[in-house]
Formats: sequence, C-alpha cells, structure tokens
Amino acid sequence: MPEQHHENGYGADERTGLLGRLNPSNRDFQHDDRIWVRKPAHAAWLVYKTLTNSYINVFLVFVPLGIIAGAVGWSPTAIFVLNFCAIIPLAALLSFATEELSAKLGQTIGGLMNATFGNAVELIVSIVALKAGEIRIVQSSMLGSILSNILLVLGCCFIAGGYGREQQEFNTTVASTMSSLMAVASASLIIPATLYAVLRSSKSANSSENILILSHGTAIILLILYHMYLYFQLKSHKRLFDGSQDPQSEEDPEDEEEHILTPVAAGIALIIVTVLVAVCAEYLVGSIDSIVETSGMSKTFIGLVLIPIVGNAAEHVTAVIVAYKDKMDLAIGVAIGSSMQIALLVTPFLVILGWIIGQPMTLHFQTFETVVFFLSVLVVNYLIQDGASNYLEGAMLLGTYFIIALAFFIYPDDAGDVLVNTVGR
Repeated sequence: MPEQHHENGYGADERTGLLGRLNPSNRDFQHDDRIWVRKPAHAAWLVYKTLTNSYINVFLVFVPLGIIAGAVGWSPTAIFVLNFCAIIPLAALLSFATEELSAKLGQTIGGLMNATFGNAVELIVSIVALKAGEIRIVQSSMLGSILSNILLVLGCCFIAGGYGREQQEFNTTVASTMSSLMAVASASLIIPATLYAVLRSSKSANSSENILILSHGTAIILLILYHMYLYFQLKSHKRLFDGSQDPQSEEDPEDEEEHILTPVAAGIALIIVTVLVAVCAEYLVGSIDSIVETSGMSKTFIGLVLIPIVGNAAEHVTAVIVAYKDKMDLAIGVAIGSSMQIALLVTPFLVILGWIIGQPMTLHFQTFETVVFFLSVLVVNYLIQDGASNYLEGAMLLGTYFIIALAFFIYPDDAGDVLVNTVGR
C-alpha cells in the first residue's frame, strides 16, 4: 500500500498505531511547524531519553513513595528503606546530567562540574545531617565514601579489568599524584586525633576549643591544596593528565556516545534532581535514630557503609565498566579522584559550614576510624606504585573493605574518644 500523507505532514500510513504516533521518541513531532506542538514534543523526547538511559531508573518509583512516606508519617523503617532506594536512581540521574553538561562546556569547566556534582548525594545528605546535629553521621559518611571508592570500587575495577588479561597498566604519575594527596588527607585526620590524645591529659588546655581551631585552619589549607591541584591538573601540568587518556579512544567511533541534553536542559535536570535528593535525604536522615533503636545497627555503620554505597552507585558502575574496557586510567581517575574530592573538598567544606552555622564539625575522627583510613591509603599506595594491576590485587582491596565493614558493623557508637559530644558544653 502506498504511503498516505496526511494534512499534518507526518507521512504515517493507516497501520501506524496511536501509541506509535504519540511515542516521545518519534521525532516527527519535533519538526512540526506549530511551536505549541514542537516544543512540548521535544521536551517529552528529552525526558523519555533521560529516563530510559539506564535500567537503574526503574527504581524511580520509590521517589514519590519515599516522599509520601515521610510527609504522611509512615513507620521509620518504611521511610528509611523507601528513601534509601529512591536515592539510588537519583544519584544515577545526577551523574548522567553532569556528564551531559560537562561534555558541552569543555574540559576545564567540565572538570569543575564533575568535582561539584560527582559527590553531590553525599554532600546533600551530610549537609542535612550537619544541620540536624548528626555529626557522627557526617563524619562516618565522609570516611565511608572515601573507603568505598579506594577499596570497594578500585578493587572491583582491578577484578573486572583483570578478567581475561594478565595485567593492566596505567599512568603512574597521575596515580601517584592522587595517592600522595590522599596521604596528606590522612595526615590531616591523624594530627587532630594525636593532638586530642595529648591535650586530654593537660589541665590548662581546652581540648575541645583547640581541636576546633586546628580543624578550621586545616580545612582552609586542604581547600587551598585542592584548588592548587585543579590548577595543576587543568592548566599547568595538563599534558601529564591528557597523556593518561587512551589514544585509541578518539579514533574508535564506537566509544563516542551521543549526547542528548543541551547545557540548559542538563542544568534544569541537575536542579530538579538535586531538589529531589535533598527532600529524600531529609526524610532519610530523620529516620536514622529510629532505625538505630529498632535494628541494632550503629549510626557509624549506616553512615560508613550504607549511605556511601547509595550515593556512589552510579560512579561504581561507570568505573567498573571502563575498567572492563581496558581503560584503567579513567577508572582510577573515577575511584581515587572521587575519594580525593571527598577528602580535600567536601569534608573541609563541611567543617567550614559547621563553623558558620554553629555546629562543632571537626576533623577529629575517632582513633579507630583514623587508623582504618591511614591503613587503607597505605594499602592502595602499595598496590598502585608499580603502575600495573591484576585481579589478585583487586581481591586484596575487596577483602580489606569487607574486613573494615564487618568491624564497623560490630563497632558501637559510644566506643572510642567521641569529642563531638563534649564540644560546646
């Protein structure tokens, strides 16, 4: 049967179903001369492509359920579980929109955007917890995000990349620069813990106030170091980091992905998703006290293991996929780079924010947490110093992470030298 052209100019035949004509992916609507048809159709197509870019987005059904549960006042367990599941696809959408925006704005601004939004979920959850005075949740979620990236994610990358390969090689200069900055970050936690142990026996010194002063000064120094690293990476020593990219990636058309969102559309998506994450995080944090009482889990375990896994879910998947494709420089950049952002940007920012709003957020973590962080950074530095990786090294990192997770599962909140309970009294 010859094609029948209708007055609307779509050129659909009589067998075209109604759903086929109204499908947002049918781009004929976007070329319609009528603006009131073209604009909504294009917007619907963008929403359709955004929501169908990942299978993780099927969990978006938990977003309205989680918000309703918190607004109506369902049981704390239901509120926690629903909002916990809701943040997973929101984190994936946040990562997708950030990548779309970064691709259109160039390397320099794109790097800043990734630094800002790459750990946005943890930042939002931590700001909400900080306002509520839940400093243990803030500290443990920051530490947990770092550990999950340098141990869990990097370990999975080494195993995925080592599948079917004897070993993978990566740029040792870039990896050593990042790991050295992580060592500086671990020193910024060890010094306050050591100073507190010394000052605690002093009768003349005010330990709480002195630790706050040290934390505020250290936070400012770490922020300066992070901005110097950005200049080092994006400007003065750009060649070192550009040289770490796979030279075949530009020549292989299969690796080039079609970007869907314009900068304006990606910006709007970022705003909408960030607001939804903030709402879900508000209900999630508000239900933690009840979850601790009913489940027996500690706040430290929730903040150190559960929240980072949710917040970094999209980054975890991305890093493992690129490692499997033999792009270890990119995988290490995602894993260690994200940890470095948390240690040198997000955590110091939260210390400064706590200073502004009157919350005693410090860089003094409990002694056990500080030792765990230092040992984890030490293990990672040993494994990446030779510029090569294999599946056995990945298994070592995963084993270390699971040992730490098990230790914190049985670690009570009232153990150790909790300074935050005495600050401000």
